[in-house]
Amino acid sequence: MANAGAVFRHGAVVDRPAPRTAHALHAHLLALAEHGFDAAPRPVRLTGDGREQLTFIPGDVALPPFPRWVMTETALRSVGNLLRRLHDAAAHIAVDDRVEWPRSMADPAGGAMLCHNDVCPENVVFREGRAAALIDFDLAAPGRAVWDVAMTARYWIPMLDPASAAAHYPAGLDAPTRLRILADSYGLSPQERAELPGVIEQATATCRAFVAHRVADGDPVFTNAQSERGGWQRWDRIQEWLVAHHAVFIATLMN
Repeated sequence: MANAGAVFRHGAVVDRPAPRTAHALHAHLLALAEHGFDAAPRPVRLTGDGREQLTFIPGDVALPPFPRWVMTETALRSVGNLLRRLHDAAAHIAVDDRVEWPRSMADPAGGAMLCHNDVCPENVVFREGRAAALIDFDLAAPGRAVWDVAMTARYWIPMLDPASAAAHYPAGLDAPTRLRILADSYGLSPQERAELPGVIEQATATCRAFVAHRVADGDPVFTNAQSERGGWQRWDRIQEWLVAHHAVFIATLMN
């Protein structure tokens, strides 16, 4: 949404607006590759006009309304596996504390690992029905692994009330079961499983604040999307649904 109409592909290179953290992000992407994570774009260069060039990653990327193939249990497990691979590599890379990382979607508790923070279907490249790579690290910031899992769960379960989910997701997705699949495929610890539903509630509130800030700034993309998706009542409904199902999610995750 943020870069709509501003991203171009030139053969094996993607040319896009550079985030203000581009220098540090490029160093991080190179370090990920050095630590065995080959499922992210490689930096090519920064241009003089505020843009960046990255390697193009071939594959399929789903856009809303999301097709059923991207919401299969096989796809979900592959997303959990891919996120764990990212975190295993990122855990070995020191976060540059001189950088002012974006806070809009970041873990309010902070952390020693750089999280992606935006593992939505639009940012996951698939091949043969399985997640193969992650793109768009613009919102990356220090945080806890469980925060990144919570952010991922919001999009891939999805952690939405049925009315909100129906707008972009196939019917019949069982949220508790899918949440357990994501936790299992990622390899969440018992402590992280117990924390996850509460962190998802916190992450949802953070996402709402992010949208509210964009709308208050007059961003037409977010203003129009907010209007089309049901306004602030939708956010109230989502949060109420999460709280009402908190105990069910805990039970499913821990049993």
